[in-house]
Amino acid sequence: MTKRIILNAFDMSCVTHQAPGLWRHPDNQAHRYNDLDYWIDLAKLLERGTFDALFIADVVGIYDVYRHSAATALTDSAQIPVGDPVVQVSAMAKATEHLGFGVTVASTYELPYALARRFSTLDHFTKGRVGWNVVTSYLDSAARNLGLRTQIKHDDRYGIGEEFLDVTYKLWEGSWEDDAVVIDREHGVYTDPSKVHPINHDGEHFQVPGIHLSEPSPQRTPVIFQAGASTRGREFAAKHGEAIFINGLAPELTRRVTDDIRDRAEALGRPRDSVKVLTLATVIVAETDEEAQAKYDDYRQYVSLDGALALYGGWSGLDLSQFDPDEPLKYVDTDAARSALSIFTLADPDREWTPRDIAHYVGIGGIGPVIVGSPTTVADELERWVEVGGIDGFNFAYVITPATFEDFVELVVPELRRRGRAWDEYPEGTLRGRLNGTGSPVVPEWHPAHQYRGAYVGKPSAADGTAPSLFGEAADAAPAPALEGA
Repeated sequence: MTKRIILNAFDMSCVTHQAPGLWRHPDNQAHRYNDLDYWIDLAKLLERGTFDALFIADVVGIYDVYRHSAATALTDSAQIPVGDPVVQVSAMAKATEHLGFGVTVASTYELPYALARRFSTLDHFTKGRVGWNVVTSYLDSAARNLGLRTQIKHDDRYGIGEEFLDVTYKLWEGSWEDDAVVIDREHGVYTDPSKVHPINHDGEHFQVPGIHLSEPSPQRTPVIFQAGASTRGREFAAKHGEAIFINGLAPELTRRVTDDIRDRAEALGRPRDSVKVLTLATVIVAETDEEAQAKYDDYRQYVSLDGALALYGGWSGLDLSQFDPDEPLKYVDTDAARSALSIFTLADPDREWTPRDIAHYVGIGGIGPVIVGSPTTVADELERWVEVGGIDGFNFAYVITPATFEDFVELVVPELRRRGRAWDEYPEGTLRGRLNGTGSPVVPEWHPAHQYRGAYVGKPSAADGTAPSLFGEAADAAPAPALEGA
């Protein structure tokens, strides 16, 4: 049986996401990121292409590592200005029926009690089509502007993230029983308080004694996306991630990462194929290979190498302006996104990378492959990545928007459908049910959130210690006064 390829579009509420300088291209509409119509039109386009989801990236800081300044990032609009990734989702959900939405929110600067309500609300409004891309944030500028003197150490951020997720799982899965909401008009009871439970969480980082603010949503827990490539990150991803987002330079190198993640997941008691691994890729496609190459050559003229190094500085925590642009780099440990550095300096031992090499590589597509060619050429290469790299699908970045996505939907998707690699039509169900192929909207038994399903039944509830009604029992059944003209 041919394996379907998971298709996610990769975007961000900003001008320059993964292609610095390309905002200047005359066909690029990225400056419309703050226009709601842009997002609605994009969602409709992706649904026409039967994409699994729109994966919305986010940062809560500024790329100010390169040259010790935010000037380059501002000049090239390198993920600044940037909007909130959550706000547009409801409008896109209203305009579509099936497309999922993976929303990035950094646990480091949130409170689990408030975030749990936000995602329950989104899950209700999307009818079970939302996922949370759990990140721990890697920018020191974010830490300084969100109340910290310096960035929390890399592995410590994951420790906080573990407890953060544990709290949200308790709220989503355990606080409200399935039948807590009764909507009993005859007896005047909307929610049965005996079936709503405080979670009484008292941990190292969070104290959350009370009940979840929201009633159970279609998925309860949103689909958990995760992006972690360090040793600690892979452990975190293997435990929690239903879909894991990685970067790779070549499928042969990427296979090492995918095998390692699946090994870790299996060691935790998960089925090996329950881990859906997605990698970043950028596709430039045209009717023929020659036309696609010409399009790529045109795009290259607009690349900003300084903008590329501004992005890379934020991802890696390393200011490459301090090095000779043609001197090979060695691995340096930082507290930023370690994969952004190791992927160049450690992943391929047979190649040496200079700052100039990195700038040119990052200039289109960020830290991911750029696939150029006809629909047949592109589909062949995507299949090679799946088979050789051991991945399940892709987060597709754009060079210019929406044209990059339009080309993919018009040219590549029909070829993938012919090969049995993409849906002709969406199956019914939630984002989780379609992603894992089971149709079930709730987390499976192997997921750590599952332990809290029904965990508080028979334990203290919101009904305990309730004082008698001021008006007595008879008041509950008293008829409402008649209105004139009724």
